Amino acid sequence: MKKVVVVGGGISGLTVAYALLGRGDLEISVLESDSRPGGKIWSDRTEGFLCEKGTNGFLDNKPGTLELCKSLSLEPVRSNENARKRFIYSNKRLNEMSGSPMAFLRSGLLSWRGKLRMLYELFAPQGPEDETVADFVIRRLGKEGLDKLIDPMCSGVYAGDPYRMSIKSCFPRIKELEQQYGSLIKALIKIQRTRKKTGGPKAGPAMGGNLTSFYNGADAITNALAERLGERLKLGVSVQGIARLGGEKGNSYQLHTSEGIVDADIVVLALPAYATSGILKDFDARLSKALLEIPYPPVSIVCFGYKKEKVQHSLKGFGFLVPRREGLKVLGTLWDSSIFPNRAPEGHVLLRSMVGGAQSPDSAMLDDNKLVSTVFDELRPIVSLKAEPDMVRIYRWERAIPQYLIGHDEKLKLMDERLRSHQGLYITGNAYRGVSMSDCIVNGYKIADAILSKIQDH
Repeated sequence: MKKVVVVGGGISGLTVAYALLGRGDLEISVLESDSRPGGKIWSDRTEGFLCEKGTNGFLDNKPGTLELCKSLSLEPVRSNENARKRFIYSNKRLNEMSGSPMAFLRSGLLSWRGKLRMLYELFAPQGPEDETVADFVIRRLGKEGLDKLIDPMCSGVYAGDPYRMSIKSCFPRIKELEQQYGSLIKALIKIQRTRKKTGGPKAGPAMGGNLTSFYNGADAITNALAERLGERLKLGVSVQGIARLGGEKGNSYQLHTSEGIVDADIVVLALPAYATSGILKDFDARLSKALLEIPYPPVSIVCFGYKKEKVQHSLKGFGFLVPRREGLKVLGTLWDSSIFPNRAPEGHVLLRSMVGGAQSPDSAMLDDNKLVSTVFDELRPIVSLKAEPDMVRIYRWERAIPQYLIGHDEKLKLMDERLRSHQGLYITGNAYRGVSMSDCIVNGYKIADAILSKIQDH
């Protein structure tokens, strides 16, 4: 019987362990340093509100996540029609982001010069294999398109800086479409024509699908995984280091944990990159150094609960994102009670704002009073707040979302190369090949399949 030890009880580690259950003669255990499973998927039920400390759901465009939900007997809840209305705060007002080309042309988000510049995208030259998101977008859509459209999207997904982010690693599908069709507009037209013929859903090339969660919050999925794993999941156990039994050519490992030595034939490190780096420091210094270079800027989540009559603006929508050029500290605010049921008591609303990120890290670390007053002062004119909130919750992540910067692909190549010399050692998590919940689940199953394939070969 092979002993598999998964280090990390977030969605990635839990998925790997669950995917291995019953699929071989394996003894599986998961070591999690925290007192709870789930990592950054964490739903807080307080004063009748349901606040998400981290991610608030997943897109339903990747079947693997829905299949996992089905196997766990979970019933996902898709966001309602309100979620289709999304806004960008620009020029001191909310501008709806419509999927209709005509509605976009009529909107005041971009100047006519900016809109005409976007038509040049049809003729823009192709760029290098990789470049920053900013360089890619300026070349194809123009500076105004970057500032008002793509910069807020980078903040909403990654809390990132488009002038440092890698287009190939962050938005690989967009880069693929440029290389395949020579133009994003041409690609979108051809994709829509194909979908119209086949009866497929209308969607853009970058992101599709509906935001999906659960009635009792996003952590329903990690709680269900933890329940299925049962006693295999060991909480409050941290790992400081790893060594190979029998030296460099040994076939098994020893983990140095807070509860002593743990032996394993197979080890999966499903942790943030900086934590994995610490474990590997004395085992593979070159790999450890590369992983430590993946940055995680701080982000704070500020939740405001209100009685409906205290918010004068219509909250029929997903929420809004804020371009950096507007000079606000709030990256964006989701109207969570308009997106999913059970997020606020009857007659109340829940607003969930993000502050900080790669472009304004110090903002996330403001003291509580300053942070709350800043968010309130910035939201007040945007959604017409008439009073201070009835409920306030602050959730701080000193290291929030991993950043895929230029050179990220080279780090992945180095990681894969080094792991080939460490048979039986695997690394996964949201720091490598996708930050979303669905990405973590897909990559978790890939790791499980790789483990089973290797065992069968031997």
